[in-house]
Amino acid sequence: MKTLIGALALAVCGLAGAQVTPPEIARQQQQEIKRGDPPRWTRPDRTEAAQLATLRKEINAALREALEACKQQGAGAGSDCVKEARATHHDDMANLRQIHVATRDMSRMYETSGK
Repeated sequence: MKTLIGALALAVCGLAGAQVTPPEIARQQQQEIKRGDPPRWTRPDRTEAAQLATLRKEINAALREALEACKQQGAGAGSDCVKEARATHHDDMANLRQIHVATRDMSRMYETSGK
């Protein structure tokens, strides 16, 4: 009996967590997939200012991902995790130019465009 209740509870939780995409959104997504990637996604940043702006966006996105991971850990480890994520973000922003130079030099050594 306990096994049956446990299996039923798992099934209900699975259904509650299932994501259902509304039909109109699914159609829009299919149209976007058919068009392919926008050209701006594959066009390299030509100027240093544009490259730094992109790097800032990437560092901020990494912070958001780290904070989301902290939420997934639960309340016990949350505050230490958040402090560490914010400290890493602060350090990365403080070293923005050094990171830029390092990644620029690496991209010269290794072809990463896939062409």
